[in-house]
Parts: sequence; structure tokens; C-alpha cells
Amino acid sequence: MPKVLACGRFRVDLSIPKIMAILNVTPDSFSGDGCLTRDAALRAAERAISEGADILDIGGESSRPGALPVEEQEEMDRVLPVVEALVSLGMPLSVDTTKPSVMREVIKAGADLINDISAFQADGAIDVVRDSGAALCVMHMKGQPRTMQIAPFYGNVLSEVKEFLAGRAEALVESGVASDRILLDPGFGFGKSLDHNVTILKCLGSIGRSDYPLLVGMSRKSMLGQITGRDVGDRAVAGALAAMIAIQNGARVVRTHDIAATRDAVRVWTALEAIGRAACQE
Repeated sequence: MPKVLACGRFRVDLSIPKIMAILNVTPDSFSGDGCLTRDAALRAAERAISEGADILDIGGESSRPGALPVEEQEEMDRVLPVVEALVSLGMPLSVDTTKPSVMREVIKAGADLINDISAFQADGAIDVVRDSGAALCVMHMKGQPRTMQIAPFYGNVLSEVKEFLAGRAEALVESGVASDRILLDPGFGFGKSLDHNVTILKCLGSIGRSDYPLLVGMSRKSMLGQITGRDVGDRAVAGALAAMIAIQNGARVVRTHDIAATRDAVRVWTALEAIGRAACQE
């Protein structure tokens, strides 16, 4: 697995796990934290950086279960001003989109990473990103946000997710994308039951490949609510613990709403790793 992610203007060192802060610029975010103005997004970004974010992930279309698609121009109007406002912060900028036209414009505006829940399957998506230099996150999703949580079924969730991600990464590489630009995301909560999600988290290492680092996002999701019984705004502890488990199982980037809590979890893991197993030998 590459120790450095080629990410637009940046080379991101993955020897220490990185925190990706979620910046929603939608009115219907499942977590209720949407930034509806450029200035609100800028303030949220500055707060995320102060709390320890390494990457900022901007999303202009909700992908919560049951969400309806957003028109192309509306998504552009939400996202582009925010990218333009944040590009001077000196922080890698990711944009969460499935639309090739949006990908093209945000890359022109300075986005360093394209985070695509549809794994660059839209017509023309690979052509848009191939020569951009942006990092590319390939995610697994079964179905579409509107219907994905209606009785999702797998013969073997681990093998199916792994096979899909490997296939999409191969498609990117065959098109000319360098392997050190690619991240894989198993897609927690995207067409998966609680059992599917827990299985993936427990066995995350079997999904990842040595060629590509893993990005995971479980922050505030319903899987944590099902496990803890807590409402969406009260899942920071569970999310930080889930992120730490994912890191222990191989994740290199964790995507979260709760940056400070997740940063503490990463620091605990880093301190333990620094001591190493040799310290436990008598």
C-alpha cells in the first residue's frame, strides 16, 4: 500500500491515519449539520482544522437513505463557492459528488480529491478525472440512496464488496490513473444491514488490498444508533471508537463529523503504535 497519497496539490502521508472532516452544504443532511451559506461553510472548515482535521470533504448532495437526486446546477451552486472559499486554507479539499460535470468544475476550482459514492461509473466520469491529478475515492454502494436500505442482501458481503472495489480500481488504473491516487471505501450504511456493517468492520483487513489505502465513514450513522440506542447527535463516542477499530484493522483515512473526538482516538492509537509490541515482551 502506498505510504503517500497523491492528492492534487498535496502529497498526504498515510503512515499516520488521517481525519477527513465532513462539511455538508445541503439542507437535508441526515446529521442536521448542513452549512447553507459560503460563510457558514468557511467557519465550519476553520473549526474543523482547529480541531485536527487533515482533509476537508465538501458535499452538495445528500446520500442519506431515502434521499432524492439533486439537479446538476443546484449541486454546482452549492459546492463551487465553498471550494473557491476554502482553497486558500492550505488544506486538501475533497468533493463528494457523482456527477462528471461537477467533478470537472470543482477540480478547476482547486479540489484535490473526488469522493464518488458511485465509484466513477457515470458516463464520462473517468475521462474527467483521469488526467486531473486529484486523488479518487472509490466507494461500494448496493442500489441507490433512495432505495438502498430496503432489505439489502448479499451471498457473501465481504467477497462481493472486495470484488467490486478491486474491479473499479482496476478500471481506473487501466484508464491511466496512477495507483497512488486511489482510495477504497467499503461504504458503511450504503445498501447494508447492521450485520453487514459489523462484519465489514470486523473483517476490514480482508477487504483492503496492499495496493490501495482504505477510507471509512461511520460517523453518526444508523449502525451506531442501532448498537448504542443513541440519537444521531449523540454518537460522537461511538463514532470515535468505531474509527479507532477501523484504523486497527487497516483504515488510513477516517471520515467524520466529530473531529475532536476522533482526533483523540487517533492519538491514542498512535501512542500505542509508537511503543510497539516489543515493549510487552518480558
